[in-house]
Amino acid sequence: MNILLLQETDWIKRGPHQQHHLMDRMALRGHQIRVIDYEYLWKEDKERKVLTGREEIKGAYKIFKEANITLIRPGMIKVPFLDMASILYFHAKEIKRQIQEFKPDVIIAFGILNAYIGMQQAKKHDIPFVYYLIDHLHKLLPNELTRKTAEQFEKQTLKDADKIFVINKGLKDYAVEMGGDINKVSIIPAGVDLEKFNPQVDGSSIREKYGIKKDDLLLFFMGWIYDFSGMKEVAESLCNTNNEKIKLMIVGDGDLYKPLLKMRSEQHLEDKLILTGKIPFEEVPQHVAAADICLLPAYKNEIMMNIVPIKIYEYMAMGKPVIATNLPGIQKEFGSDSGINYIENSDDTLEKAAWLCKNNIMDVEGEKAYSYVHDLSWDNITGQFEDLLSAKE
Repeated sequence: MNILLLQETDWIKRGPHQQHHLMDRMALRGHQIRVIDYEYLWKEDKERKVLTGREEIKGAYKIFKEANITLIRPGMIKVPFLDMASILYFHAKEIKRQIQEFKPDVIIAFGILNAYIGMQQAKKHDIPFVYYLIDHLHKLLPNELTRKTAEQFEKQTLKDADKIFVINKGLKDYAVEMGGDINKVSIIPAGVDLEKFNPQVDGSSIREKYGIKKDDLLLFFMGWIYDFSGMKEVAESLCNTNNEKIKLMIVGDGDLYKPLLKMRSEQHLEDKLILTGKIPFEEVPQHVAAADICLLPAYKNEIMMNIVPIKIYEYMAMGKPVIATNLPGIQKEFGSDSGINYIENSDDTLEKAAWLCKNNIMDVEGEKAYSYVHDLSWDNITGQFEDLLSAKE
């Protein structure tokens, strides 16, 4: 099967997300994969041209070196506002080119603008089109005007898609509310690489590296550190607690990374707040293994309402108890007896962690978490994905 995948984030710098896990494995199963992405993080480049040309990158794997994926970056105008607008021209041109040259059997889209363009071209050329939702896409945009505009594109794409894939029950409800046909919606949950993420992984070397003692209580977060991640509030709580045994490790980069570095210095939290920055994916399991409790204390905002990040599954596969804000999407997915311990606000994280420790139930909660996800291997999820792609209407 020839698969053309469209997205509006950086395929190389961001993730691995749902599409990376699936596409790497689909490539290993013999499918031909081409990805059209968008350099969302272009402002971080120190040296950049205002106008860039088309680039083709072979072997753009994320997890398995053997995954033969071709990444195509259309030209773009690297100027604020014009950067997104340039998608309408450059991505449309590239999608038309790929339809002629690559002859995709299916087009799968994860974005907004290029998803809409891809849907139109798919219909024109009688190619099955799949809209794959892993987020509330338009709600991630920075201002109301762009959100409103993007919402209309998203609604139309959902309405006209041949199939709609979502990663959890909350996003299924969202897709239908946005105009998607419920009969076209399939849930393909996030998976776990159980060879890499499992309770047998040893994190002692990571604890030793960062001076974390055996009787310290290490709280852990990984991923992009959004302003709404709750990490600011958890870090501030460290300043106010008298419990010197509680430590916080944050693995990743993002909006709050530099503010947290500043807070650590100004509040003298060097021994309590560990900021690793971004690390290679291969090193992530050992870092999770080092933790006692894993965190998702995000704000209850529109963006997070129906989101279930892959990191939750990876935390649980490691047999770690999880503290998470009681977001509707997570509650729908995991319920109240799966090793996830809910809090009202991110400020409540340390209190909940201390309660779990005091009542000596961290191991029990960790076992519940592992039991919930132990059969959600990426191989099983990829098989489900492959079957749904191949299924005739």
